[in-house]
Amino acid sequence: MEDELELDFTKSAQENASYYFDLSKQARKKKIGAEQAIMELEKKLQGLEASKKEKKASKISKKEWYEKFYWFFTSNGMLAIGGRDAMQNELINSKYFEEKDLFFHADIFGASVVILKNGIEASREIKEEVAQFAASFSRAWASGMANADVYSLKRDQVSKSTNKGYLAIGSFALSGEREWFKSMPLILYAFAEGEEEKKFHVVPSLTYSKIKPSKSVELRPGNLKKSEAAKKISKLIGFDDLDYIMQHIPSGNFQIKQK
Repeated sequence: MEDELELDFTKSAQENASYYFDLSKQARKKKIGAEQAIMELEKKLQGLEASKKEKKASKISKKEWYEKFYWFFTSNGMLAIGGRDAMQNELINSKYFEEKDLFFHADIFGASVVILKNGIEASREIKEEVAQFAASFSRAWASGMANADVYSLKRDQVSKSTNKGYLAIGSFALSGEREWFKSMPLILYAFAEGEEEKKFHVVPSLTYSKIKPSKSVELRPGNLKKSEAAKKISKLIGFDDLDYIMQHIPSGNFQIKQK
């Protein structure tokens, strides 16, 4: 159905035509203005979307090489790494265990191989921090134990072969005198640091007592399932990457206390 025009019979035909001509010009101007407004709005939306993507990217912390393992920095800044499974234990021994490093292992079947980089230069106090970390990332945690014994060895005391042949994945031949760390408590602290790039940390209580970060949670063996523990840790310290938390806390159940 065609649009109908209302004519003002008090005006001449030329006046009516002029009136509708003016209306059409105004409509065209409004249309052009609306189109321009839409284009400007689209540009702003595109800019906002790009800004969101940049901010999201900036919040994702760059992963360091050691983050594929269990890891922490001691109170004096020395790096310790631990295997999350037998394959990683093997990788750490073959690729990352160097002459100046120390090898730590809980005195229990099923434990992370923990290497303290440049460990032969470390004090007994720093070695105890690493020993506590090694105790916590062992089967002792899943067994609900409160503490575990740990020993350390140098590079030339750890081998993959014996007079009977090459050992299976995750197994090592140990020789010589061991340095012992008795009854290391299974207590860890989790926290997140950084403004734009938050990084998740898990440290033994011996380290925590010296650095005392804000907004941390205490972790001990308990009854809370690991998946639920990860969610609770995430909420309490404000770190959203649940997968990363799951990969960097011990196997087993937890009790969690906010500090």
